[in-house]
Amino acid sequence: MRAAGLHLGLVGLLLAAHFVLPAYHHGVLARVMVLAAYATGYNLLFGYTGLLSLGHAMFFAAGMYGAGLGVRFLALDPGLALLAGVAAGALLGLAVGLLALRTAGVAFMIVTLMFAQATHLGILLAGRWTRGDEGFVLQGPERVVLGLDLGDAAIRYLAAWALFSAVLLLVLRLVSLPAGRVLVAIRENEERARLLGYDTRAHKLRAVVLSAAIAAAAGAAYALLFGYVGATFASVQYSILPLLWVLLGGAGTVIGPFLGTLLMFYLIDTASGLTPAYMLVAGLALVLLTLFAPQGLAGEVRRRLAPWLP
Repeated sequence: MRAAGLHLGLVGLLLAAHFVLPAYHHGVLARVMVLAAYATGYNLLFGYTGLLSLGHAMFFAAGMYGAGLGVRFLALDPGLALLAGVAAGALLGLAVGLLALRTAGVAFMIVTLMFAQATHLGILLAGRWTRGDEGFVLQGPERVVLGLDLGDAAIRYLAAWALFSAVLLLVLRLVSLPAGRVLVAIRENEERARLLGYDTRAHKLRAVVLSAAIAAAAGAAYALLFGYVGATFASVQYSILPLLWVLLGGAGTVIGPFLGTLLMFYLIDTASGLTPAYMLVAGLALVLLTLFAPQGLAGEVRRRLAPWLP
């Protein structure tokens, strides 16, 4: 009950922020919520299942291009385009999972990185449709659903809030179910979980597919809400970023990815206004965190104050 109250309180606080934040922070928080949904999906695989992926950008990009190309070339309604993006990410997750889960540990990490690089290269080679590194912009009329313009700041914020809230509560519910406990057991000791009779490969495959679908939903939402689709989002950078957000906020905690995304976003935003070497500031913050809060922000709170935090 305490965990549910905390996370519902965060959802309510973010909704209330819609009415009081100034325009700049209102726009920033909308972007943060979409990216935090992406990080939450990544955390399901890394933080709860113990599978370190360096290729999650391919799922984010699958959702982004599934939605963006659907709107541009198939004239899909944005709602259907979002579903198309999620389906594209889930199918890619299934294909990658079936192959990558034949490996483990460092090999799994390398295989996911190779698949992501292949996806990035494929996007560049299909430049006739994807426009490669340049990308393409979704125009205003292409982003109207049920008479609502997703480019409008208020609608965009509420749509981002709805996506993040759904993902947050979905993962919170999942980790409280027996299936979620099995994922944690696999993370801690897969061999013992297997000896207890669990089909660990099937559980890991489901985790990969669900994580990919959540990342794809975030990618599709990013395209529709912010109106841009580009190959940059399929690069290695966007596979490393969710890992950093999760580590900063606390791997294996439901609320951690949001805290990490929010803190990193504002840290870089503030540092970039002070020095061109803003990534050095971000790197220093991560080093200090590793030294003094190795379990991340929410992880340290759980260790020191609130052991009930999921």
